[in-house]
Amino acid sequence: MRRTPLLAVTGVALAALALTACGDGTGTKDEGASQSSSTAATAGDKGTATPASDKSAGSGSSSGSSGSAKGSSTSSGSTSSGSTSSGSTSSGSTSSGSGTSGSSGSSGASGSSSGGSSEPWDPKNRVLCNGSNTKVTAQPVSRPLNHMLITVKNTGSKYCDLTYFPVLRFDEMQWVPQADEQTHPQAVTTLAPGESGYAAVLLSAADGSGEGGMTGHKLTVGFQGKTPNSSGGASATPALPAKGVYYDSSLKVTYWQQNQDDIAGW
Repeated sequence: MRRTPLLAVTGVALAALALTACGDGTGTKDEGASQSSSTAATAGDKGTATPASDKSAGSGSSSGSSGSAKGSSTSSGSTSSGSTSSGSTSSGSTSSGSGTSGSSGSSGASGSSSGGSSEPWDPKNRVLCNGSNTKVTAQPVSRPLNHMLITVKNTGSKYCDLTYFPVLRFDEMQWVPQADEQTHPQAVTTLAPGESGYAAVLLSAADGSGEGGMTGHKLTVGFQGKTPNSSGGASATPALPAKGVYYDSSLKVTYWQQNQDDIAGW
């Protein structure tokens, strides 16, 4: 009989504990879970979840498509790059262009070669000055007295050398006037095309000490070769004044000069 009240008390205690458990916030937790479910359910009722999911999926597909598109684009970019490689062909043609330029360079070299042939010191480009490649004039001058100036102008296309001194002959004169050694230049007088060389002539002694004076009406100017008294080629016959030129045994010449000033006071 004593056990029954104990069981009854125990049952009451358990019931009280159960009631206490229901009031300690556990139900609130349940309500929270329920609310979450109901929120999802409500969202489902509104049709938001499904469209959002669809949009998300759609966007993913779209993105994927776009990615594919980009992939294709990249791939076509590679193709484009490959076509740029065909730009290598263009580069190759540039290279062949360079080759052409190189050919021009060769032309330049031949230009140099031809430039070298225009050097005055090249023996192939130098000849002796004579009556065939020069124009010769003979002009009496007032100062110094009884003097005449002979001018030789190079009319050829090559440099020419005036060697030693002019060999003069008036009319049928049988002797050759000598040169004043004091006028001997340090180097051979060389004329470029278009340039002139000079020689002065003493026609007669100013004090009358000369002999056998006479008037000449024709003058022949001879040119020497590479050795003294050798022939340098065709002679020249420059015109003289109509009245002729008076000369005597004092007749003398200078060596050929590059500058007229070098013999101006001779």
